Amino acid sequence: MSTILHIETSTNVCSVAASEDSQVIFQQEDHSGPNHAERLGTMVDEALSFTDNHAIPFDAVAVSCGPGSYTGLRIGVSMAKGICYGRNLKLIAVPTLELLCVPVLLREMVEDDALLCPMLDARRMEVYAGVYTRALKPVREVGADIVTAETYKDYLDAHPVYFFGNGAQKCMEVIHHPNAHLIEGIEPQAKWMQPLAERRLLNDETEDVAYFTPFYLKDFVAKMPKKLI
Repeated sequence: MSTILHIETSTNVCSVAASEDSQVIFQQEDHSGPNHAERLGTMVDEALSFTDNHAIPFDAVAVSCGPGSYTGLRIGVSMAKGICYGRNLKLIAVPTLELLCVPVLLREMVEDDALLCPMLDARRMEVYAGVYTRALKPVREVGADIVTAETYKDYLDAHPVYFFGNGAQKCMEVIHHPNAHLIEGIEPQAKWMQPLAERRLLNDETEDVAYFTPFYLKDFVAKMPKKLI
């Protein structure tokens, strides 16, 4: 089994957790706003002190790799890289949209044929979204959507679809399909990273610490046709 330090900074929430053998043994969260540069270092120090005091060596560091806030992801990835270099640990990248699905799968009663649609707010009626099965198998390519009543109609006609994340609330103002369901209060947090990070570590899906960069939401939006922005 493995011990992993988890860092999540893709949105306004800053969080750190540590897991050992599939159990979360340390967690801290800060919901006070985008002050990751101030809070993350302290939270990581406390996590490392906790595990060091209990003689628990880490195997890897997992970090949310986006999409998300440019500043938040940059701070989180820089911290993760520094720890990997300093302690000779492996680096695991966890996609933010997959991470958003974890608390839904663990806490909500979702039909077997349901689809999950995590959303991150972009601008106006734009979101960055994915569509997944309950097994987290992608149903379509992750991308930027301009949300109208028709955007997800094909999926909604065939399945219950659960929308969540900080971009979902505004979308439900225009999506009125009977198969559309909103789950509120879902945020990407480090304590939910454990199953995704462990699976990637088990499959040796780790990153090159020197060259890894996260996926910035602003970079994708910049590539969109101007008529869509």
